[in-house]
Amino acid sequence: MDPTDLAFAGLARQAELIAAGEVSSRELTELYLARIARLDPLLNAYRVVPAESALAAADAADARRRTEGDRAGTLNGVPIAIKDDTDVAGELTARGSLAHGGPTAQDAEVVRRLRAAGVVLLGKTHVPELEIAPATESLAFGATRNPWDPARTPGGSSGGSGAAVAAGLAAAALGTDGAGSIRIPAGACGLFGLKPQRGRLPVRPGLHGMTVAGPITRGVLDAARFCDAAKSSGPSFADAARTPPGRLRIAWSVKVPKPVLAKVDEEQRGAVQRTAERLAALGHHVEQRDPEVGSEALSVTTRYLHGIHEEAKAMAHPERLSRRTRGFAAMGARIPAALVRRADLSERGHRARMERFLADIDVLLTPVFTRRPPPIGEWDGLPAPLAFNGFVNFVPHLGLFNHTGQPAAALPVEQAPDGFPVAVQAVGRPDGEPTLLALAAQLEAETGWTTRRPAMAA
Repeated sequence: MDPTDLAFAGLARQAELIAAGEVSSRELTELYLARIARLDPLLNAYRVVPAESALAAADAADARRRTEGDRAGTLNGVPIAIKDDTDVAGELTARGSLAHGGPTAQDAEVVRRLRAAGVVLLGKTHVPELEIAPATESLAFGATRNPWDPARTPGGSSGGSGAAVAAGLAAAALGTDGAGSIRIPAGACGLFGLKPQRGRLPVRPGLHGMTVAGPITRGVLDAARFCDAAKSSGPSFADAARTPPGRLRIAWSVKVPKPVLAKVDEEQRGAVQRTAERLAALGHHVEQRDPEVGSEALSVTTRYLHGIHEEAKAMAHPERLSRRTRGFAAMGARIPAALVRRADLSERGHRARMERFLADIDVLLTPVFTRRPPPIGEWDGLPAPLAFNGFVNFVPHLGLFNHTGQPAAALPVEQAPDGFPVAVQAVGRPDGEPTLLALAAQLEAETGWTTRRPAMAA
């Protein structure tokens, strides 16, 4: 196989090739390390790439294949990236900041499970400081750039993970999502990003319980196999990704949740409407219907800002945080304790309201963004309140489902005339990941999104 084709083959196909002995983990790891050396100076996706340990892990994976065969691990030898808010033994968890402590002694549970499945860890990917922003830029480590347009952000906070996978610098990557942070970089970088239901994959608690862990991948089966390797229980996601979805009931909405005043531009709105038309042509029942939303935005804002306040206090050296991050933390600190409790308690009622809306539909489609991901530095120098307003106006459709907990995914359904990716969000019922994966796989087959590659990454 051509080396570039191999780099973009995706996690599931690479696992098959390694298991069949058609490629070695060492060959694949060396390929990615060479691509990282060539392309990452342009993109700044990785904070650290421990090449020697990656190659040692690849050699160990190849030895397991020779001695253990099918028992070697479901993802044996596949090189992936880990978001730098997740502990990897012996490495810093910098979180986009100079306020971190020393190297961590143990892997996070999700990393331990992925290692048990046989993956090779290529390195840790950049995030904005404390994972606050939908753009991966920090004073500590600079800006990460989008492979489809290096003048633009790859999104955040899992922006380094998104840029790495989109540029063929990893087979897949771990992300976390507290208010859209998997779906934003997936949508910005032409990838599939799954925010699983809360509790599906182990994760460090964050933002008053809104944060989950999940995969950023090229294809749907890649994400399914990643989750199967890392989740605690539940049905096989890989089986779901291989199963036709049947005739689903699908609602679509481009309405911006109140009280946000931003409007969805034609590029993003058109992608939702055309995807709805495509699904209707595939035989699904499709209708336009807006979910009822009341005080959810206030609850999401409260949990997000107060969560940042708590995260900032917990850093080893909070005095080293940037001015803007300290501003966000101060906003959270000023929220009265009674309002914080009310926001946490509101989750149950808000979740019930969303579940009533989903009772007679299987999937809700919305935009991921109100507009194309912004240029690098758009929010530089803004005080925290103005930056927060910019963030919310960019991604008003995402945080709601962290608050209410349903699974959701970003699907890279289209390309704009200039080639830039355009995505939609799909939201499922509780325990609805299998339905989302089946529907996403159908759309992947129809659109061929896994064949798209940024020109700079060839």
